[in-house]
Amino acid sequence: MSNPRLDDQLCFALYAASRAVIAAQRPGLRELGLTYPQYLVMLVLWEEREAPIGRLCARLHLDSGTVSPLVRRLEKAELVVRRRSDTDERSTIVALTDAGADMADRADCVTAALGDSIVAAEEADPDGVPQFGVADVGALREALHNLIGELDRIESPQPRS
Repeated sequence: MSNPRLDDQLCFALYAASRAVIAAQRPGLRELGLTYPQYLVMLVLWEEREAPIGRLCARLHLDSGTVSPLVRRLEKAELVVRRRSDTDERSTIVALTDAGADMADRADCVTAALGDSIVAAEEADPDGVPQFGVADVGALREALHNLIGELDRIESPQPRS
């Protein structure tokens, strides 16, 4: 048996890539005044307008101990409001304020910052043949969603009929 190598680990490649992507998006996040985790919450709410905390947790693959403080900070920034569910008083609903909804119109700056970084890397490639370019983003995203789906399926197997 050989010793495991860092560069052979999928988990490390995903971790390092995630950090690099978030760093590339930072100029857009700064423009919106959001942290990356806050941006993720806002993405869900821009899609759904409002959602219970449990739904936010499920969509973001995070626990309520992580999501609740993010929501509190977004509420303090007047981008969202929290209220008790009309049908289940144990459930907290998070909804966009007008300011939070309006921010969606400016949110393309985050994706644009990443795109600009990828284009700059393509243009700076000394061989003129980048190893990863803008055209590769969609295929990578799809492959990662497939991986997440498979791992979620294995972690939470469906009951047998």
